[in-house]
Amino acid sequence: MKVTVNDVCSALEELAPLALQENYDNAGLLLGNRSTELSGLLLCIDITEAVLKEAMDKNCNMIVSHHPLIFKGLKSITGRNMVERCVISAIQNNIAIYACHTNVDCVSGGVSARMADKIGLINTRILQPKSDSLLKLITFVPTDYLDKVRNSLFEVGGGHIGDYDCCSYSSKGEGTFRANENCKPFVGNLGEINLESEVRLEIILPSFLKSRITKALLSVHPYEEPAFDFIALANDWNKVGYGIIGELNNVISDTEFLSNIKDIFKVERIRHTAFSNRQIKKVALCGGSGADLLNKAIIQGADVYISADFKYHDYFLTENRILLADIGHFESEQYTKEIFFDQITKKIPKFALRFSEINTNPINYL
Repeated sequence: MKVTVNDVCSALEELAPLALQENYDNAGLLLGNRSTELSGLLLCIDITEAVLKEAMDKNCNMIVSHHPLIFKGLKSITGRNMVERCVISAIQNNIAIYACHTNVDCVSGGVSARMADKIGLINTRILQPKSDSLLKLITFVPTDYLDKVRNSLFEVGGGHIGDYDCCSYSSKGEGTFRANENCKPFVGNLGEINLESEVRLEIILPSFLKSRITKALLSVHPYEEPAFDFIALANDWNKVGYGIIGELNNVISDTEFLSNIKDIFKVERIRHTAFSNRQIKKVALCGGSGADLLNKAIIQGADVYISADFKYHDYFLTENRILLADIGHFESEQYTKEIFFDQITKKIPKFALRFSEINTNPINYL
């Protein structure tokens, strides 16, 4: 079975569309040709020179990493630092480089969700859903064409509300128009005001699907000039966002809980606020740098918040309202490789993948 770089890109982008990445990010295919046939694929969290050597030793000509190798713009590539040396090596050895970063951080089955699965949380939801990311399409369709237009919009991703799909609203009404001499109207006569029975159709869509939805609408709508509007919504998008909050099956003490976290995430040290005989039931977490979500966890009544990269003064902000635990950036995201593995093998079941065996965590403990 021939597998290409593009096959892997498509599989990952089905789970985590690139349009969901933050504007400062650099996810996607960073090096390589999409048509290249793969000899092997290596999954990792970070790309280093040791990881590139590992890929070559294992005959892998593509690497999928969580953190982008090229994060900021390169003004020159002379080998003066690790990033430049890795770029040179990847190009010389024809190794494609792909990054899946904030786009996989924010999807419902992403980094934080995998952390929650490892801990065994139930009744989970996104801690901070994305806002200002949804649109409503309103268009007007002849009654006989309603199903055709509606189904076409569903097929390209329109009409999702939470766990429901194929969601729409329609109401009957009348539209008027007059076609001038340059028109070829679907109904009615040139120069005459026409009254037509129509259906108002409404569906919700992610804003990044706007062009795809527009193309689908225009391809099936019978009118020469269909009327349609996109309206920005202030609704939270509860299937996309950062962090997870959920519950444990059983209440346990704060000391026992953090002891379990050390085992689950293979953590040498956990930086945390003081124990206070707190009982842990509701757990909030965020993979990677999640200090900005601390207040969200407090407001939503979490007993503990787990993330990484907290500053000294962040610990004072808890005011004993919550147990704060910093387990480390790498440690919180280490199982992201499993997300890549599950998604790629689901879409390309007979292609062998390899996990990197290199520990790229730059932080050590004494």
